Amino acid sequence: MSKENKITLRIDWSEIDSFGHVNNVMFMKYVQAARLNYVDSIGLMKLHRTEKIGFMVAETNCQFKKELHFPGYVTITTKIAFIKNTSFSLEHTITNSDEEVVAIAKDVLVVFDFTKNEKCLIPESIKANMESN
Repeated sequence: MSKENKITLRIDWSEIDSFGHVNNVMFMKYVQAARLNYVDSIGLMKLHRTEKIGFMVAETNCQFKKELHFPGYVTITTKIAFIKNTSFSLEHTITNSDEEVVAIAKDVLVVFDFTKNEKCLIPESIKANMESN
């Protein structure tokens, strides 16, 4: 359906918990960075600035597969899982510096008209970008 979108982030020492690995809350921060990177790449952030049509997160979850440690990098690979009329789903594969999968996260995003304060159909231009991005 669509190609993958990747973002790589440096693991910061402040993200480590008392057990010596990256705190689980940080995984959601990584997913948020990947989510915003993806929606920007398909033009949804620009559409929000110009027409007040953006998105809301309806659902998010994360399955932890392996501990993540400092120092290092984390890469989040994002792809579309499904596209519906007013919503779409992203799947994020989170890997460590050794390219091992450490977590898989999923989001459901609802396209939202902030002027009307209601969900709306995914604009065709955004849908086309999702299918080719």
